[in-house]
Amino acid sequence: MTKNTTPRALAVEALTRVANGAYSNLQLEQTLETHNLSDVDRRFVTNLVYGTIQHQLTLDYYLEGFIKPNQKVLPWVKMTLLVALYQEIYLDRVPKRAIFNEAIQLAKDRGHEGIRRFVTGVLHAIDRKGLPDLSQIKDPIKRLSLEYSVPEWLVTAIQDQVGADKALSILKTINQPAAQSVRVNVAMATPEEVRQSLEDQGYTVTPSIVAGNAFRLDDKAANQSNVFETGELTIQDESAMLPVEALQVRPGDQVLDACAAPGGKTTQIAALLDAHSGGKVTALDLHPKKVALIEKNAERMHVADRVDAVALDARKINDQFPKKQFDRILVDAPCSGLGLIRRKPEIRYEKTPADIQQLQRVQLGILDAVSEKLKANGILVYSTCTILDTENGEVVAKFLASHPDFESMRVETSQNVKGDRSTDTLNIYPDDFDSDGFFVSAFRRKK
Repeated sequence: MTKNTTPRALAVEALTRVANGAYSNLQLEQTLETHNLSDVDRRFVTNLVYGTIQHQLTLDYYLEGFIKPNQKVLPWVKMTLLVALYQEIYLDRVPKRAIFNEAIQLAKDRGHEGIRRFVTGVLHAIDRKGLPDLSQIKDPIKRLSLEYSVPEWLVTAIQDQVGADKALSILKTINQPAAQSVRVNVAMATPEEVRQSLEDQGYTVTPSIVAGNAFRLDDKAANQSNVFETGELTIQDESAMLPVEALQVRPGDQVLDACAAPGGKTTQIAALLDAHSGGKVTALDLHPKKVALIEKNAERMHVADRVDAVALDARKINDQFPKKQFDRILVDAPCSGLGLIRRKPEIRYEKTPADIQQLQRVQLGILDAVSEKLKANGILVYSTCTILDTENGEVVAKFLASHPDFESMRVETSQNVKGDRSTDTLNIYPDDFDSDGFFVSAFRRKK
């Protein structure tokens, strides 16, 4: 029997592996690399994988009404049905006949006659009876949870933090495609030079309104450009560039990047340093394989002479470096990643409130350990790629309460992002600029 390798079959296979623990972005990348697909089919597979994950709570809710209670359904069979449902509900241009025929054919190719009949029966029952109306759900939290496919605890947490109107605005954006943004490597080229090169290659280039030395790109993948190959730019979300801007790095600074892998912010720091003036960034990560990745990225970006990558848990830094060694310290801390939902949609289903509390303890542990290594008048930046105050504002308050030798600084960025805000800290929500959710805070050591 010939293996079914249609885009829908590949999407089902990738999704089944994600359900078993694989990361969606890595699994999708592997699927696309191992199959010779046209650009149209690559985009279709990507749409099916991300779209099905993004809407999985909604799709599960719809599907439950057409499967008998306690009926065992193989994971790949369930994914076949979810992919079909996703197309029927969210992809207007895909003919229903194509959706049904391919799902039934996949069930036949991969399973047995009983599975084919089951898939056929469920799809025809959905077509005949229709889907329940989510607007009829009386509980407003449950309704939002199912409409936007976000766990109820997370809907409640966002509402409590920013209010119902802002929470709804955030929820409306998280299932939209993420923008493609790049950072110019100013150690190699100017933004003007890189923009001209990209436009000559057919890209639509828009300057970022969030970060300096950054663009948004349309029409083609950034890693297909020659300036990516030469290290003149790298792929990085605009919000993720702001923590380094807040560091106010000077050419001769000694900088510690405490949680550095894969090295995006490390290379951003390094591009601002001058090796001849003694400038260096020490980049830490717990895992040797990730340290190797930092080194690889530094080589590609031609800043390896300013980067010292070390395998070390930042919480155990005390024995490795003397006190007050660094002019600048960046703690881009391990976090729930809930600001990255558009890029890693499965994150929303994996985290729990208990996980968030445990992450706060880790974050405070890292800050406590590295703070001793900052020089007087030095700047410490703490950032996360999450939107939850438990990992953001609460961490800042607890750190300052236990470290009276530090004071809060206003986060300054090159584009004066949210310049009218009343807080020193900077919260970027996914609906603010259509970028990743991020949090940035800054502290100065008084003595």
